[in-house]
Amino acid sequence: MSIRKAREVKQALNCKSFREDATRDHIYYFLYYKGRKTSIHTKISHNEKDIGSSLLSQMARQLKVSKSQFNDLLDCPLTADAYLEFLIAERHVVPRNSNRATT
Repeated sequence: MSIRKAREVKQALNCKSFREDATRDHIYYFLYYKGRKTSIHTKISHNEKDIGSSLLSQMARQLKVSKSQFNDLLDCPLTADAYLEFLIAERHVVPRNSNRATT
């Protein structure tokens, strides 16, 4: 992986079912599935301009994808729906029945 602009990474994550939480020490991005927050998340420092290869690799691991899948997620060949299907197939996200009562 090469260097990526932080604003481009933030924009891509916001388009892929992630919601930003900037109230912490870093900007956290939590994946939401059917309106509920999942355990899938990553973070970017508030003052980050560029994100280097090492941090991009860490973010890919946090999002449960390979480096190439992470690039595809950022560059849009991997859609939000396809990413969610992958996470469900790999059992990182448990599908929820929308008719089921939540506890």
